[in-house]
Amino acid sequence: MDVTLHLAQDPAADALLGRSALAALTGMLLDQQIPMEWAFKGPRTIADRLGTDDLDAHEIAAMDPEAFAALLSEKPAVHRYPGSMAKRIQQLCQYLVEHYDGDAEAVWRGVDSGAELLRRLEDLPGFGKQKAQIFLALLGKRLGVAPEGWREAAGAYGEAKSFRSVADITGPESLAKVRAHKQEMKAAAKAAKAAKR
Repeated sequence: MDVTLHLAQDPAADALLGRSALAALTGMLLDQQIPMEWAFKGPRTIADRLGTDDLDAHEIAAMDPEAFAALLSEKPAVHRYPGSMAKRIQQLCQYLVEHYDGDAEAVWRGVDSGAELLRRLEDLPGFGKQKAQIFLALLGKRLGVAPEGWREAAGAYGEAKSFRSVADITGPESLAKVRAHKQEMKAAAKAAKAAKR
């Protein structure tokens, strides 16, 4: 992996995301209940606090849970819920160590089909179907990981020229379009809920 991503809108954080499979997975894991840029800046913040240039699944998996939670809780906190997210990141790293010898890129390396890749992503701790589909779209659209049928497996997130998720962000302009789409979806969901009352 060595591509230019624009998810954190921060050059150092984006550079790490573009070269590190574990950083990209960790950013995706953090991407809930906080702004996207904050989530994808998280891996760089964690690496800086660990005093390293990259994240290491073996190191994170073996860390004392309280110490790792404290690391994420330092000001500014990596996430709105640093304790629970520290636990999730450690679970992800432990899974990667157990199933892929700590090599996050092995999750998608050599996968023959989009359906198989989606299954592997859904097996990751903290990755439900939607998060797995968004990450699959990110792999296909931005990271050149495009096994046969990846767009179909990614669902609507795999559509070309759409602005639904982080997979569609190439800079500030597309970030604004993705954010607008998310706001439209929230408004529609809210309206549908109100209509049921």
